[in-house]
Amino acid sequence: MKKINIIYLLPEMKGASGGAKVIYSHSLKLNKIKKNVSSSVLHLKKKISYKLEASLSKKLNIFKEKYSGWNPNKMKVSKFFSPSLDWFDKDISSKKKFSLDKNTDFLIIPEIWSHFPEDLDLKKKGINYGIFIQGFFHMNSTSDFKKLKSAYKNAKIILISSDYNIKCFKEMFPEFKNKILRINFSINSNKLKISKKTNTITYMPRKLPDHSQLLLFYLKNLLPKNWKIVPLNNVSENYLIKSLSRSKFFLSFSNLEGLGIPPIEAALCGNKVIGYTGGGGVEYWKEPIFKKIESGDINKFGKKLLHEIKNYKKNWVIETKKDRIKLEKQYSIKKEMKTLNLLINKISKFYNIL
Repeated sequence: MKKINIIYLLPEMKGASGGAKVIYSHSLKLNKIKKNVSSSVLHLKKKISYKLEASLSKKLNIFKEKYSGWNPNKMKVSKFFSPSLDWFDKDISSKKKFSLDKNTDFLIIPEIWSHFPEDLDLKKKGINYGIFIQGFFHMNSTSDFKKLKSAYKNAKIILISSDYNIKCFKEMFPEFKNKILRINFSINSNKLKISKKTNTITYMPRKLPDHSQLLLFYLKNLLPKNWKIVPLNNVSENYLIKSLSRSKFFLSFSNLEGLGIPPIEAALCGNKVIGYTGGGGVEYWKEPIFKKIESGDINKFGKKLLHEIKNYKKNWVIETKKDRIKLEKQYSIKKEMKTLNLLINKISKFYNIL
């Protein structure tokens, strides 16, 4: 029986990334759906010479070229890389060679590398591929728009993970709208918990650190003494869940996101989420759990948080249970599996396998 290999491209990453988590989750699930389908992740990293060239270019203004994005021909496979077991399942299949078979391999490329198909001559080589847009704001992977448009034109499928991104893509490239497949991701709510709540506020300083520092400065003299703000940065998944399960508020500093996952996880852990939607988050940013603040409005952010602290009800978590259940269903494994099956069916047609 002919076997289709669905291969995801990803950069080597030290820490946890929402986009990478989604791809790892999809790859794991694809390996379990059908016997004639397998999936793996191909991690790439810059060659030492490429890193040196980029560094010297910044410092000494040499090797200066017109911006064109990452150069895949100056990268290599991360043969010994595997994602941290703190975040990702150890059974993830990693591909160790950048060798592709046009008769069986389907390549899925992240939007940050959407120009790669042109640089690698995938069409000429007969390699079928799709582009996975998790963040509309990262689509501008090269200043060569002709190259970018050609990559989308030759893609067999455009995978998009949020309504916001679909809307933006259709407006930009109406001629490619029939290639779109809305691909869902799921939040594993079985991992998330709600513990005894404490007067704690959590946030992630990795996103818009200038904004979070300004907000902390604003609150320095105003936050009630029996409350504390806890940063969640470079922590394990267990520590993250434990912290979110005990905090009452989560501050969102989402910045140009396709669809931010941390605010959803915080909400399912019983937090009232205040802050920026980041773009794609508008599809789930609903009262009473989510409170929207326009990006950069630090004054309103601070006032809103202080108001919500003052008026926080002891039974708020119980009162909002139905809203969390609705949110959980919105990002369920059932919905994710449905779209992954659709993906397999579409890809199978390119290889005459039904």
